[in-house]
Amino acid sequence: MHEAVFSASGPKPKGPYSPAVITEGTLVFVSAQGPFDPQTGEIVAATFEEQAVQVFENVSALLDAAGATWQDVVKVQIFLADFSDFAAMNEVYARYVTEPYPARTTVHSQIGQSMIAVDCVASLPRR
Repeated sequence: MHEAVFSASGPKPKGPYSPAVITEGTLVFVSAQGPFDPQTGEIVAATFEEQAVQVFENVSALLDAAGATWQDVVKVQIFLADFSDFAAMNEVYARYVTEPYPARTTVHSQIGQSMIAVDCVASLPRR
């Protein structure tokens, strides 16, 4: 049994998928989030940092809607269109994720007009 999670403050899915899923009430799986403005559904800004901040805000909104925070995240996967943005991504990442750090994979990916996308898995706190 699993439950789909949507956030009023996050962008709506652009396809047939749930933005996040809670399974058996213990884990939440957040689908890859791009730099989409929740109000317009359009990609925000032209700079990498602005896109990265929007992506992490979108993930944060879904974690919040599921009852979790970045402190509950156990696995993060980051997709970069250009690996030369790796250091800039780490700077933005460090604003949201603190020790003990989750496991993380960063991969090069063609992700349309986005420069970055992020998905994650979080362990929900005991209720």
